[in-house]
Amino acid sequence: MVVTGVGLVTPLGTGTEANWEGLVEGRSGIRAITRFDASGLPARIAGEVPDFVPERFIERKELKKMDIFIQYAIAAAQMAVDDSRLAIPLDEPDRVGVVVGVGMGGIETFENASRHLVEFDARRVSPFFIPKLIPNMAAGHIALRFGARGPSYATTSACASGAHAIGDAVSMIRDGRQDVVLAGGAEAPVCLLGLGGFSAMRALATSFNDAPERASRPFDARREGFVIAEGAGMLVLEALEHAQARGAPILAEILGWAANCDAYHMTQPAPAGAGAARCMALTLQDAGLRAEDIDYVNAHGTGTPYNDEAETAAVKEVFGEHARRLAVSSTKSMTGHLLGAAGAVEAIYTVLAVARQVLPPTINLDEPDPACDLDYVPHRARRARVRAALSNAFGFGGTNVSLAVGRAMCP
Repeated sequence: MVVTGVGLVTPLGTGTEANWEGLVEGRSGIRAITRFDASGLPARIAGEVPDFVPERFIERKELKKMDIFIQYAIAAAQMAVDDSRLAIPLDEPDRVGVVVGVGMGGIETFENASRHLVEFDARRVSPFFIPKLIPNMAAGHIALRFGARGPSYATTSACASGAHAIGDAVSMIRDGRQDVVLAGGAEAPVCLLGLGGFSAMRALATSFNDAPERASRPFDARREGFVIAEGAGMLVLEALEHAQARGAPILAEILGWAANCDAYHMTQPAPAGAGAARCMALTLQDAGLRAEDIDYVNAHGTGTPYNDEAETAAVKEVFGEHARRLAVSSTKSMTGHLLGAAGAVEAIYTVLAVARQVLPPTINLDEPDPACDLDYVPHRARRARVRAALSNAFGFGGTNVSLAVGRAMCP
C-alpha cells in the first residue's frame, strides 16, 4: 500500500512545500481571528488558512454551492492528484474511491442559515443549504470532479475522522476492492458557533490571546487546551502494483493501521491512555512490526492536560524501554487542531518525515510537564533515520486510530 501524492491546505499555507517549510522552521500558524468579531469570546485566536484562493481550484460560479470545508477538500485533492500524476479522466473509474473524514461538516453554513432565518426571513432557506452542510459532500464533489465511481463517503469520528478515512482506504485496497483511493480529511470550524461550543466545554487555550503563536503548547506544563484550526489534507493511496505499472512517484508505504474505542468517557481519554495503547499495539501487529522498528511517533498531542499525559503513558506502555529512544512530536503546536482533518494532515506530515528523513518539532515546549518526559523534538526540526513511524489520532467518544508509515523500499 503506497502513497503516491499528497495535498495540504492548513494554517501553515496551501501546498506541500509551504507546509514543509513551516514545519522545518518551527513556525506557528496561529493568529488572531480575522474572519469575524471574536472579541466577546474567551479564545480569540485560531489556525485560519492564511493564503487560500479558492478560484485557483474551483470555478467562481460553483463556490456558492460549497461550504469552505468542501473547498479545502477539493483543493487538497487536486494537489494530491497532480502530485501523483494520476491520469484524468481515469482509466478504470470503478476502481477509484473517495473517502473524506469530516468531524463537523458545514458548521459555518449552519450558523449563517440559522441567523438568516431568525433575523431576516424565516420562510426562505437556500437550496444549497443541505448540500453545503452534510459531511459526505466533500467526498461527493471530489468524486464528481475526477469521475471516481468507486465508494464515496465520509467518515465521522470526531478528531480521528481523517485517520479513519485513510484506514478505510487501506482496507479497500488491501482487499482488492479498489486500486486507488483518494483519502483524507477536511474541516472548517472557525466560526462563532465552533469557537463558542468548544469554549463552553473549556477545551480551548485562552491565556495567549495576545501571543497567539505561543498558545498551542503540547506536553508543556503551561498547556491549557487546544487551538481550533481549519484546513484539509488528502492523499492518493494505491496498490503497489498499480502505482508501479503507471510509473507513479512513491512517497511512502502505509504498513498497517488499527482503530478501537476507550468506551470510558464522552470526552476524556481512558486512564493511562489504555485505549490508545491498545490501538498502537494493534497497529504494530497489523503492520508486522516490532516496537523497536518505530523511530518516530507523530502524536495526537492536542495541548490539553489530560490527553497529552495519557498519550505519553500509552507510548511508554507500548514501547517499553524503546520509548526512551523514540522521537515523538506534535505538529499541532504549529497548526493548531484541525479536528476532523487533523488525522489526515498529520498522516501526511508523517509521510513527509519518513520520505525526507526529518522530524518536525514540537514548538512552545518551554517547561516540559514532568509527567510528559519523552523526547518531543523540542523547538527545532531534526535530521534522523526514520525507518517507520506511527501517526496517532484520538477523538471524542473515545475513538482511537493509529497508522503505521514506512519508507518506500519497493524496487
